[in-house]
Amino acid sequence: MTPGGAAYPWLDELNPQQREAVTHADGPLLVIAGAGTGKTKTLAYRVAYLISRGVDPSRILLLTFTRRAAQEMLRRAGSIVARGTSTTGRVWGGTFHSAANRLLRTHAKAVGLERDFTVLDQGDAEDLINLIRHDLGLHKQEKRFPRKAACLAIYSRCVNTAESLEHVLAHEYPWCDEWADELRELFKRYVARKQARNVLDFDDLLLYWSLLVESESAATELSKLFDHVLVDEYQDTNTLQAKILRGMRTGNDSIMVVGDDAQSIYRFRGATVRNILDFPKQFPGTTIVTLEQNYRSTVPILETANRVIAQARERYTKDLWSEKDVGQMPRLVTCTDETEQDAYVIDRVLTHYEQGIPLRRQAVLFRAAHLSDSLEVELTRRNIPYHKYGGLRFLEAAHVKDLVAFLRLLENPRDELAWFRVLQLLDGIGPSTAARVIDHVADHRNDPRSIASFSPPPAAEEAFSALAETIAQVAPMGIENPAAQIERIRAFYDPLLPKVYDNPYVRTRDLISLEQIASGYESRRLFLVDLQLDPPSSTADLAGIPTKDEDWLVLSTIHSAKGCEWDAVYLIHAADGFLPSDLSTGSEEEIEEERRLTYVALTRAKDFLYVTWPLRYYHKWYAPSDRHTYTQLSRFLTADVLRTLEEVNGAGESPGAPTDGAEPPFDIELDVAERVRQMWESYDV
Repeated sequence: MTPGGAAYPWLDELNPQQREAVTHADGPLLVIAGAGTGKTKTLAYRVAYLISRGVDPSRILLLTFTRRAAQEMLRRAGSIVARGTSTTGRVWGGTFHSAANRLLRTHAKAVGLERDFTVLDQGDAEDLINLIRHDLGLHKQEKRFPRKAACLAIYSRCVNTAESLEHVLAHEYPWCDEWADELRELFKRYVARKQARNVLDFDDLLLYWSLLVESESAATELSKLFDHVLVDEYQDTNTLQAKILRGMRTGNDSIMVVGDDAQSIYRFRGATVRNILDFPKQFPGTTIVTLEQNYRSTVPILETANRVIAQARERYTKDLWSEKDVGQMPRLVTCTDETEQDAYVIDRVLTHYEQGIPLRRQAVLFRAAHLSDSLEVELTRRNIPYHKYGGLRFLEAAHVKDLVAFLRLLENPRDELAWFRVLQLLDGIGPSTAARVIDHVADHRNDPRSIASFSPPPAAEEAFSALAETIAQVAPMGIENPAAQIERIRAFYDPLLPKVYDNPYVRTRDLISLEQIASGYESRRLFLVDLQLDPPSSTADLAGIPTKDEDWLVLSTIHSAKGCEWDAVYLIHAADGFLPSDLSTGSEEEIEEERRLTYVALTRAKDFLYVTWPLRYYHKWYAPSDRHTYTQLSRFLTADVLRTLEEVNGAGESPGAPTDGAEPPFDIELDVAERVRQMWESYDV
């Protein structure tokens, strides 16, 4: 009999499977949580249950893939526990990377780091790779050497999958196979440069943590910190993360992971579905609980999704069901071309809008970002506001990177990339002068204020003097408030914006936002860590000028849509070559992931689902032309799946339905077939 009733009345809010997971005793637990089955609620109640049973909150480790997800779970748990959020606030809740950062700073000496290390974002890591690439002369090869982004992607793949460089090149980057020796030397120097400068990239955070728990004594000590480990979205973990979790449960197997193998869609980031499929082997004695009651979608939509995923080669068996048994059948819409597809989607969007569904509760989903190009043109022409998800991240905007670089060089004066970025903002300072400034600072015990004694080129004297004065004001340890530091840095930097970038007004708004965000932090280090590990999603310059219309249609790639839901969903370009993508059909594993991607798209819909595909697709990459391809319906929409779909054409009519206003057929019979055969009868010339 599971606890409940008077002692824990809130357990009655759970269905039987959720309650079984929440009240699980010690030992490994795998919760297979289908789409829309309340996994967040289950994890939140599990935290509340553990605390209510007397577990010290500070001895609970909750790992998620975004900080916001952890905060939401802890907020909900806090509303359940009588002692409130002040208690759940002591839970170790956050992303894998934030937990790694916290542990590595505490145990920096054990892994050969200084506690003031800084973290490179992807752009900075690429720039460092590029510097070394040039040092090695690899940019001068007769055959083009991989660019910096490709080099970093190869390095990241090797680290996160624990696969050899040769294996990664052969299976993921075959066009780079001839550069194996050069890449190995590049990565060797990349690691050495990072260590010399006391910086880590994102992959290093997990790599150092995994190597730390390779030591049995270290793993035992770290495991003693936590009585319970809880992990969200386990299907999205990579080999390195699974290794970390095994190490963190040395001598204690109380671990609960929640995920859905049917939603494992991030193989391109190094994630592997094998982690969740093999969890019972990695943690013997695992209890498996399956959540199948869906609280999001109608029964007809779930029937379609269930039949799509039932084709999967290997999976945990589950069939989603719902008490929302009434609803419109999902529709498969066959369109003549993209133009008709765009018209159909917009017509249905506006119809649902008139029926009371706001634009922001409707979403158009697609496999790749370019597939919405023609739709965006038509939406703009018809003055329908929309927001497309999957743009530039906040920290990737150049002006934001500039200001963050100021903070990084103050936090870690050995961070040469930060110095290079800041110094080259000044007229008269090029790479060689910047390198001499960095050496000068290193010769003066890495005190950033020592740049005041450096003699810059005459053209840079005034700006360099202003920079030295700014650093002298901000560098002293007595100035802890990062917002105050940003305010002083902006006094120097804001006048540079019009000289360096266009649209300076909008960029200034971003910097004001950055300053406001920083006001909530007690120290520069905490601010930098949070900003790097969980940055804001977009910038003001991408959003454009604000409008009074607060409603907009959502356009999103399927990958970006994971975890979201809308009243009405339009999955466009459901044709082979687009879904699955023709770039992801090289192996059975890739096709299986594309199938899961389709399942994710279908299960985002609550009440209305439309799957559209154009019979003819025009190629528009280089110039307008009549060059086109005839498509085939996605292989995932099999005959069994089609039985759950209402099939209509781009005009919204069922196949074979008469067209309004069509002329009646002639009342004439001609033997045309015989005439055609006679054309090929033998005859004498």
